[in-house]
Amino acid sequence: MFSSTGSSGLYKAPLSKSLLLVPSALSLLLTLLLPHCQKFFLYDLQAVKDDFQIWRLICGRIICLDLKDTFCSSLLIYNFRIFERRYGSRKFASFLLGSWVLSALVDFILVEAVWYSFGITTSRNLPSGFLAPVFALFVPFYCSIPRVQVAHILGPLSVTNKTLIYILGLQLFTSGSYIWIVAISGLISGICYNSKILQVHQVLYIPSWMAEFFSRTLEPIFSSSEPTTEARVGMGATVDIQRQQRMELLDRQLMLSQFAQARRHRQQQGGMINWNRLFPPLRQRQNINYQDGRRSEQQASPPLEVSEEQVARLMEMGFSRGDALEALRASNNDLNVATNFLLQH
Repeated sequence: MFSSTGSSGLYKAPLSKSLLLVPSALSLLLTLLLPHCQKFFLYDLQAVKDDFQIWRLICGRIICLDLKDTFCSSLLIYNFRIFERRYGSRKFASFLLGSWVLSALVDFILVEAVWYSFGITTSRNLPSGFLAPVFALFVPFYCSIPRVQVAHILGPLSVTNKTLIYILGLQLFTSGSYIWIVAISGLISGICYNSKILQVHQVLYIPSWMAEFFSRTLEPIFSSSEPTTEARVGMGATVDIQRQQRMELLDRQLMLSQFAQARRHRQQQGGMINWNRLFPPLRQRQNINYQDGRRSEQQASPPLEVSEEQVARLMEMGFSRGDALEALRASNNDLNVATNFLLQH
């Protein structure tokens, strides 16, 4: 599994869904039907500086005029939707707003630095679109999403659950001549906002009244229903593989339903949730032999030892030690399953 963002689609991510649909639709519209209107969405810092066309700082930094940039940024936003589930739509929107505003200032600084250092004019050649906040999201992605090895390639080289995301970011980084300026400004703004440098998160944020307004007006439009997971069986899989896949899928579904029910009553019950008491993992269940109408006794498995390193990784993401321990025990020390499950609930 290459993604670390779960498989629940856009459930609980209305802002990510709107960022996928609206800018992509407008980008296609401008490219295919209204190419003569693209001049109003050019990101031209020289026009902002000389002609005081401040509106270009908004129009030029929302819609991508290159379909390759639209495609790559849309894929990245889809994968980064996990942060909206973790932080909530308001905090996620505040991060995007803060990095979007800060990156505009950093763009000016970098453009002037390139001009004074190398004599190269880049102010009229910057790519348009909502790109800087996308690059800014790589900062919390690198800091808070655990790296889980999936496969070895050559020696120390390995494929992890984050490899595909970094490849997409590299593809976007190399899609234009001067997109590296936007990428660096996005990373700098992401570091500033994520590290709370100069307390920018207390200045650039979405007020509660605005969040409430959009929650009532736009969230019903872009909200997604909870997905119903069905068994996915690979083409040509043997009967044993199909059974194993269905067993693992049933195991995960059982974990989700049991934990969701137990968490709702946790405050009333007090203490940590005892996963092993709620249900035994299906992978550890003994095979039951039916012979002469009698069932063999099922042995209770001992408590599963949990890796402290994996507990520390989950706690770095903001989860309590109790939830991390119980999630890892229930998932048989599968960090991906435990992470996705805790983030979705």
